[in-house]
Amino acid sequence: MKAECIKEKFCVAVSKTEKITGKNMTLPILSCILIEARGSSLILKATNLDLGIEIRIPAKILEEGVVAVPGAILNGFLSNLLGDNNLSLEEKEGNLHIINSSSKTTIKSFPVDDFPTIPKVKDGKIYEMDSQNLVKGLKSVWYSASLSNIKPELSSVYIHPKDESLVFVATDSFRLAEKAIKFKKNSDFENILIPFKNVVDLLKIISDERDSLAITSTKNQISFEYKDIYIVSRVIEGNFPDYQQIIAKEFKTEVIVLKQDLINILKLSNIFSDSFNQINIRVSPKDKTLEIKSKNSSVGENINKLSATITGEEIEINFNHKYIIDCFQSIDSDSISLSFNGLNKPMVIKGISDKSFTYLVMPMNR
Repeated sequence: MKAECIKEKFCVAVSKTEKITGKNMTLPILSCILIEARGSSLILKATNLDLGIEIRIPAKILEEGVVAVPGAILNGFLSNLLGDNNLSLEEKEGNLHIINSSSKTTIKSFPVDDFPTIPKVKDGKIYEMDSQNLVKGLKSVWYSASLSNIKPELSSVYIHPKDESLVFVATDSFRLAEKAIKFKKNSDFENILIPFKNVVDLLKIISDERDSLAITSTKNQISFEYKDIYIVSRVIEGNFPDYQQIIAKEFKTEVIVLKQDLINILKLSNIFSDSFNQINIRVSPKDKTLEIKSKNSSVGENINKLSATITGEEIEINFNHKYIIDCFQSIDSDSISLSFNGLNKPMVIKGISDKSFTYLVMPMNR
């Protein structure tokens, strides 16, 4: 293999593909980026077996070929490389040689035959979606997915059509996040479960993109394609819980507060919360106050009151404060509503000016 390319384009491609690589003691080839020189392009590939990526950049190909080198080493080297914007790449004697005006570098390569094939999703349903809408939908809910793989459907983000929207949902059974994104062409969109870990990696790659994505899905895989980038992910077979039945339509107590005021109080409560991150919330319609109390026998106690607009019954209930504060990143409104239906029922959090996001938190029994 021998090729010449623009350093800037090569660096961006390496940076994105390197995000998919990882440390795998039994399969060290998975830590590599495969670089293929073919036609008038360099094609960079990486996979962790759950998620794969392929990026094509223009290049002058002097000799076609392929080489696999450790992604972290290549990315680290390029991130600090000085000199002009022209790079020369050549594979010789099992090594990749990279040359520009200021540097001559040799990186040891791996056997390319060990590199897994990155599948192409074919014969699936194809949808087009704005990349930032996909990013917003995934970012709004992914943190609520379970970190355990015992129930794969809970360690995933569930996407399904509803009315004129695509709905993104994640739950770990202690809290649930739901975000609806306008998507009129959803009539034939089929329900899909994307593994939580793949969602995290996908967001690292596409968060700064502004183009439309071509999404192709089948029973086993889903792909995202834009510009000269192709990403493919495994999907989970299974049924997501019928969560909509636990979202109440009416509530016994409703509280409206300023989001930032509540965030500040929760941060204070965190300092004094116990090992279970427990806080006590007391809603007093008579005093028009929301009181949050936290107590730790080895640290101390903290009580804060917040003026609020309250309708309904008085209630006192315990929650994990971390589960509450996580959701504020997904709410754009300045004011939020907290809705309650009794001691053993979940609290529902929504933005006042944007009803597209719904968040449920189960109470603590301690």
